[in-house]
Amino acid sequence: MKRLTLFDEAVLNQATFNTRRHFLKQCTSGLGSLAMLSMLESCGFGSPQTTNDNPLKPLSPIQSPKAKRVLFMHMEGAPSQLELFDYKPELAKLDGQLCPPSLLEGKRFAFIKGVPKMLGPQSCFEQHGQSGAWLSDYFQHWPKIVDELTFLKAMHTDEFNHAPAQLFMHTGSPRLGRPSLGAWVTYGLGSENQNLPGYVVLVSGQEPSAGKSVWGSGFLPTVYQGVQCRSMGEPVLYIKNPAEVSDSLRKKSIEVINQINELEHQEIGDPEILSRISQYELAYRMQSEVPETMDITDEPQWVQDWYGAKPGEASFANNCLLARKLLEKGVRFVQLFDRRWDSHGTDAGSGVGDGLRRNIQVIDKPVTALIQDLKQRGLLDDTLVVWGGEFGRTPMMENRAGDNDSPFKGRDHHIDAFTMWMAGGGIKAGYSHGETDEIGYYGVRNKTHIHDLQATILHVLGFDHEKFTFPFQGRNFRLTDVHGKVIHDILA
Repeated sequence: MKRLTLFDEAVLNQATFNTRRHFLKQCTSGLGSLAMLSMLESCGFGSPQTTNDNPLKPLSPIQSPKAKRVLFMHMEGAPSQLELFDYKPELAKLDGQLCPPSLLEGKRFAFIKGVPKMLGPQSCFEQHGQSGAWLSDYFQHWPKIVDELTFLKAMHTDEFNHAPAQLFMHTGSPRLGRPSLGAWVTYGLGSENQNLPGYVVLVSGQEPSAGKSVWGSGFLPTVYQGVQCRSMGEPVLYIKNPAEVSDSLRKKSIEVINQINELEHQEIGDPEILSRISQYELAYRMQSEVPETMDITDEPQWVQDWYGAKPGEASFANNCLLARKLLEKGVRFVQLFDRRWDSHGTDAGSGVGDGLRRNIQVIDKPVTALIQDLKQRGLLDDTLVVWGGEFGRTPMMENRAGDNDSPFKGRDHHIDAFTMWMAGGGIKAGYSHGETDEIGYYGVRNKTHIHDLQATILHVLGFDHEKFTFPFQGRNFRLTDVHGKVIHDILA
């Protein structure tokens, strides 16, 4: 069988395109035009911002930004704030006692059955730094950076199961279909490096419970979705040309493909075609820059040791070092997902005792190195760093079997109180915002909702979260839905 040349393929594709063009022309008159218009609008097409010939070109926000880029570290599974940050000596006094009925009435839990026992903190706490922040003895390295952090001690959310809560954290909605925070930021600001994606995702362990939707583009053009890279093997699958395809041949093939895409766009005006063209071109440019950027062996050995990174591993430490390299190269939004934090205590490897302590040992050193490295390179001043899980953990034991007889000490999901922290661009250093009650069950001062966190992130990047919208299905949508307020107390 004769092998098609690029010219033959272009002719064949053009013939196919002409057939589709005839159909689409029929759809652009009379009732067909109404149906086509309705379909395109329902998909979010027609926004002025999607018609740029370069959708990732750098843009300036309306307001003066404090941060230029974002690093969001998500500990998937929700680490227990009561063993890490929220020191509650009164809870220790209640350890082993039956939970008061008032704490259970009208509440929904993922696994608690019957009346569980209260569970005191499984770690010891000390104050550190000039800020006097309380930290668990699970941390050996974080005391070095505690004065760079602002803790949000009274976070609360609306969702008590992992996948909906992760979607809520990253898209502002517990349901599928909304753009992620990183997609919104890249849509609004573009990227400073045109040879790398504007939004990069690195995962250690399994993917999040909510799947790739937590870095999806939703109804925004697909060019703004996160690009998942790997810290072991090829950073992006199929980034290299096949053995028989030279760089010049790949370039010519993309030119031919995009010529056809241009013709199609001229005919039907679908802005998503422009995204497709941009992605083909970006993929070609990535072939030269991505492998170099995603290679940690070019870092001095002392830097690799500082992070605890080891070439050839798919580890959180490697991802932290890669995150610094990506931010330094001008990537707008970098997201790290680490899945190991579901502290139910169903076996010896989980729980909030030895299991949580082992998990902290995985992130303690690399996160400390990352914050110190960003600071010494002058990047922390205009890089916003966010760390946290999707919800908190209860002051009582999980009691999944309903008999309070589990040998492993774990906590159930909790929506009313948990801790996150922020650092860097536009955020106060060495500060604690919010307070929970004496057992860490409810926020009692300066409560922070997920939409407040999202509004604040957008604010330091130069956006008014109420005005930063995208038209879809007949109305303007925004990341924070109809809620949210900027947390002015934590702003530098």
